[in-house]
Amino acid sequence: MPTPESRLEQLGLKLPQPTKLPEGLHLPFEFVNIRGDRALFSGHPKSAMDGNIAGPFGVVGADIKTDQGYVEAREVALSVFANLKAEIGELSRIIGWVRVFGMVTSAPGYSEQHLVVNGFSDLVIEVFGPDVGRHARSAIGVSVLPLGFAMEIEGEVLIAP
Repeated sequence: MPTPESRLEQLGLKLPQPTKLPEGLHLPFEFVNIRGDRALFSGHPKSAMDGNIAGPFGVVGADIKTDQGYVEAREVALSVFANLKAEIGELSRIIGWVRVFGMVTSAPGYSEQHLVVNGFSDLVIEVFGPDVGRHARSAIGVSVLPLGFAMEIEGEVLIAP
């Protein structure tokens, strides 16, 4: 069975550096919070390869089309994987994806948030396989997110000791 890291390599994907906060931005929480056999990850945007926050910014259904949002959600997944790896060492310690919650800044009347967040879910299943990657999920539209993000995705995984 390939490791998640080797599966990423097979897919031609690279993880960015762990997320770096912009200078002067204070967040009184962690991007990843380990509690026993669970790792909860806070709402994540996309990170550039150097770890700097890279959006996506804008409104889905106005500035960003659904298919573009899908691609951006896949990149958010890579940022989540990078931050989880930084906290737990190896992605193979993830023994189950529990839940994913996607928030999409949406134009009035836009109703394809589920298709956008499918980008995240599809990559989780591609990298971790259908057993470990299977998860519960919600996707909602919101009028605005912090810093103008087009989406934030949070969730929870089970980890081996």
